[in-house]
Amino acid sequence: MKLSIKSLGLYSMLLGALSIAPSCTDQLELTPISSITTAGFWVSEENANGALNGMYVRFRDEASNNLFFWGESRSETLTYGLQASEGRERYFENTLDPNFAGPNWLRLYTIIHDANLIIKYVPGINFSTQANKDRMLAQAYTMRAYVYFVMAKTWGGTPLVTDPTEGYDAQTTFKSRASLDEIFTLIKSDLDKAISLYPNNNLASGKAFWSKPAALMLKGEVYLWTGKKSGGGQADVTEALKALTEAASAPGLALQADFDRVFRYNNKGNSEILFAVRFLDLEAGANYNNTLYIRDDEIPAKISPEAKALIGQGGGLNRMAPSQIVRSAFHEKDKRKNATFVEINVPNAAGNLTYYGSAVLKYRGFIDPSGRRFIDDVIIYRHADLLLLIAEAKNALGQDPSAEINQVRQRAYGSAFEEFRFTRGSQAENDEAILQERLLELSFEGKRWWDLIRFDKAFEKVPSLKNRANQRHLELWPISLGTISLNSKITQNPGYGN
Repeated sequence: MKLSIKSLGLYSMLLGALSIAPSCTDQLELTPISSITTAGFWVSEENANGALNGMYVRFRDEASNNLFFWGESRSETLTYGLQASEGRERYFENTLDPNFAGPNWLRLYTIIHDANLIIKYVPGINFSTQANKDRMLAQAYTMRAYVYFVMAKTWGGTPLVTDPTEGYDAQTTFKSRASLDEIFTLIKSDLDKAISLYPNNNLASGKAFWSKPAALMLKGEVYLWTGKKSGGGQADVTEALKALTEAASAPGLALQADFDRVFRYNNKGNSEILFAVRFLDLEAGANYNNTLYIRDDEIPAKISPEAKALIGQGGGLNRMAPSQIVRSAFHEKDKRKNATFVEINVPNAAGNLTYYGSAVLKYRGFIDPSGRRFIDDVIIYRHADLLLLIAEAKNALGQDPSAEINQVRQRAYGSAFEEFRFTRGSQAENDEAILQERLLELSFEGKRWWDLIRFDKAFEKVPSLKNRANQRHLELWPISLGTISLNSKITQNPGYGN
């Protein structure tokens, strides 16, 4: 199915009527919409494709910054940058509270609303082929599952909305928070429906849309989470390994030979990617690496030629930067180091090198006459991540995770691989190795905070959380006072006050 996010045209206007306008989303994204548009819009496959595009556009809005904030900003990978942080230190210092709670869940419900509309109306539309209809429904179920999974990991239980809001009443608009069990029951059910609907196990064209392998990887991550965090135990981990192994069998899926090439603008949709959020020139604003790079006038005159070559032309604003913990984690023989970040050291008055600053290189974009453009695709799932999830599941089941870990390390160390070959140890030692490998492989991809929570290591690894193990409520985010004030049925997460 050929879909272009760029060609929204009339669909965008119609979707504006169908979806929830930003000024109205403060009602928990459950405001009424016009009944006229539903009758006139959901009549053809072409219109449905426009609706599907709209869902991905709104998802891209969240992927541009918020997925990174929720998934990584509170971990040990970040510290102060060269520019004013504008409050971002509240993430890595873990001082969030209901007054400064970070991005809220409200706009995520617009994506859920889009998915709900597709799930409700597409079955009644005639499509050119049944496969096209099934694939569209599968994508909507997968997207709804993913968004609820993000919310469950971030805030715990949230309002459960499975129907589009097409009329107004207090019972429909104001919902209380569902339990985590209810949320995960829906997530798992949606994934089973989606996986059964995808016509084949092929990856989507361009990797910019959900596919069966990507849905299987999501299922694996979900079941790993519930196996470790929600009492699912070995039964859920076994289900996770099954789904992850099937995802890994997707035709054409393979690690890129050059780690840096995974992220490049001119290599979108490469063999390593299962699913990425598409950013293209003239169609999307900058992604979050815009605030992790370094401006030209901040590059010191005495920078080393090696560091200058890695940076090239500057751009963006260095509001957060790689921490000393992550900068010191990489061995000099690890090829991922110079593709992940650059460290700038300059001579002081005594002639000794001192730390000046650092910048993230993964999503560094490209240069055109207007400057540096941060519009690389934001990768949600890729093969190296999948291999390490398989290793994690295997280890949790008492199996040997060496093969998957070593596949990742072979690319990282190249000809020096034998020095770094992984050999199985105890289950705890293996877990530590897997978590460390995920740090080296996936830093600044919006994964680290959720990894630390899943492995139960946040209070051990994050400096701002050490000696705070009695504050386990910090694993979840606070719910903003603004969100609560708009719906009297929403209760605050424990530990953050009323």
